[in-house]
Amino acid sequence: MVRLPVFLPRTSLSPAAHCTRALHASASRGHRVGPIDPVSHLRPVIYDDAPPPARERHPYSLGEFSGDTREYQWKMQRQELDAFNHAFWLDSNTRFYAAKDAVLQSLPEGGSAEQREHALSAFYARWVAQERTRLDAYNSEWRKRNWSTILLGARVRYQELISRVMHPFRGRGE
Repeated sequence: MVRLPVFLPRTSLSPAAHCTRALHASASRGHRVGPIDPVSHLRPVIYDDAPPPARERHPYSLGEFSGDTREYQWKMQRQELDAFNHAFWLDSNTRFYAAKDAVLQSLPEGGSAEQREHALSAFYARWVAQERTRLDAYNSEWRKRNWSTILLGARVRYQELISRVMHPFRGRGE
């Protein structure tokens, strides 16, 4: 009996197929996650199929192109949603840390740990109350954009499925 190496998953493939796949040199595909941003505390997604970085104003409109542009639009929407999310938390956390530092600086030099905790507790309560409207607006906008992106992505994937079913051999070395 041939034993497979521990690092390979056991499937119905033969041992030779497993060894061939283990030595395969093509780059792995899939989205990756970057390191945590020190201020926003978000880990950016690095898409393997991302469109070129978006500019403020693109010189062309998607309506100027023939054919289905939904996939490109979906990829752009993903990046815009990520940028929107990052910008909000970067701004929010920057303001939060500045306000927190101001509260800590205002404490007397020889203040006790209890005074510090009381000041921070009051600060946190004020911060949450102060930011409630802004956070609610962000949540509403984020949900709207997120659902729009999810639905567009579902349409793109559905269209790909239909295309494969209707034309099963298209794109396979015609």
